[in-house]
Amino acid sequence: MSHPLNDEALNTIFRQARTYTAWLDKPVRDDLLRQIYDLAKFGPTSANTFPVRVVFVKSKEAKERLKPLLMPGNVDKTMAAPVTAIVAMDSRFYEFIPKLWFDPKFADFFTGPGKEEFVKTHALRNGSLQGAYLIIAARALGLDVGPMSGFDNAKVDAEFFPDGRWKSNFLMNIGYGDSSHLRPRNARLDFDEACKIV
Repeated sequence: MSHPLNDEALNTIFRQARTYTAWLDKPVRDDLLRQIYDLAKFGPTSANTFPVRVVFVKSKEAKERLKPLLMPGNVDKTMAAPVTAIVAMDSRFYEFIPKLWFDPKFADFFTGPGKEEFVKTHALRNGSLQGAYLIIAARALGLDVGPMSGFDNAKVDAEFFPDGRWKSNFLMNIGYGDSSHLRPRNARLDFDEACKIV
């Protein structure tokens, strides 16, 4: 059974969360990246299929490989960020189902003729969900994030996943955000504009 979080935790994870575009010159330790993953990996996915894969781009050399694959508006903030996560999905995630699900034969549900589009949609949907868990985990551990879509997926895949098995979903800069560069908070849709109870 879940227990409600206090307001301080809710503020950290959600209410005060922002998309950061400027970063303090403060490194993010590798063990902190491991902690982010170790929290996020427990978030629920459909049938516990766990399709997310992550490459934490941290070294100067790796950043330089990523740089030409970004849209111009994302170059400076990505080069300044201590870490950029390539949040990807495994196109053959179902091979791990015997390890992750109580019925190993459930993997057969994702294989065979005509399943390709279903597998791709399932991986994208659940991998994106897990990307959101990474954001929440980073925020819970005192880091800031800046998720973004402005990059060439095919080129990122060719550069970082040449075997074709993993496919990039979105990028996320991670670090200690420089709040002096934050823009005024954008408006959000009210419940009645974005939701229905039926």
